[in-house]
Amino acid sequence: MKGSKVMSRKKDGKTVEKENLGTEQPSEDNQETAAEVNTENAEAENEPAENRELEEARAKADEYLSLAQRVQADFENFRRRNESIRADAYADGRKDVAAVMLPVLDNLERAVEAAAGSTDEALKSGVEMVLKQMNDAYLKLEVKPINRLGEKFDPNLENAILQGTEDEGEPGTVCQVLQKGYMIGDKVLRHAMVKVVPE
Repeated sequence: MKGSKVMSRKKDGKTVEKENLGTEQPSEDNQETAAEVNTENAEAENEPAENRELEEARAKADEYLSLAQRVQADFENFRRRNESIRADAYADGRKDVAAVMLPVLDNLERAVEAAAGSTDEALKSGVEMVLKQMNDAYLKLEVKPINRLGEKFDPNLENAILQGTEDEGEPGTVCQVLQKGYMIGDKVLRHAMVKVVPE
């Protein structure tokens, strides 16, 4: 509907007609369509915002997961290092104790040799028992003697401090052990002091 004529009024004594140029009033159908369009536009505006929030939440979740995995890996490395340090400390302590007690073992062996010619059987038996206990303790610590009499001289296991004669054995072999050597596991605790036949 086009503009219609409305009230007339007098201006300077003349009647003036005023034309209504207003727009058409929307019908109910048009109002519903406009409401749907507005709703869709609002949803379309909200959708990118929701997507952004979702992406940000996912990014944060990935970041936290990565951080948790790094912390877990660091903890595993720390635990392994501690286990290794503890094992090394135990091995070093065992080696130190065994090394300190070696002179005691040497003296017990000398005491048994000295008591062999004694008539006091109680003394002889007592010293032998103490020596046996000492040897058992060393076995628990995985300490074993280096016994290579008659074998080829090995500078990694023995120190040659005397030179023998040709009639004492094969050239280059150990002909006498002057002081026992010991190993703890696969490491030398004390080198044996030996007499070697020259080559």
